[in-house]
Amino acid sequence: MKTNNVFIEEQKIRQNRYFSESIKQKIVRDLEKNLIRITDVCSTYQVSRTSVYRWIYKYSAMAKRQHRQVVESKSDTQKIKALEERIKELERVIGQKQIMIDFKEKMIELAEQRYNVDIKKKLGSKLSSGTGTTSKNTDAK
Repeated sequence: MKTNNVFIEEQKIRQNRYFSESIKQKIVRDLEKNLIRITDVCSTYQVSRTSVYRWIYKYSAMAKRQHRQVVESKSDTQKIKALEERIKELERVIGQKQIMIDFKEKMIELAEQRYNVDIKKKLGSKLSSGTGTTSKNTDAK
């Protein structure tokens, strides 16, 4: 009994909302262009899926030409948001790696100054001759 009273009170609180024809048409155009999904429309405007499908049936140019369209595909805006989040994450990782590189370079520089040793390899310097073994030892086996 208590749940019925709560349900009735919620129905009284909820007001009927009316959307203008232009807003409905704009929403349907966005749906046709896959800029937004039906679930996004339902949550944003707090309307039922049935209402949105009625709008599509009434205002869709594709419905009048009897074209079928997949309406629930992932919207472009969500794809863009996901890609932007991925870019942010990658930029954060690159920033951390760059900080580590800068730290290590500074540590090498400080060690070179303190111990008077050239730790960094210089480009164009001669390679060491190695241990002095020749390829004859490997050929004999």
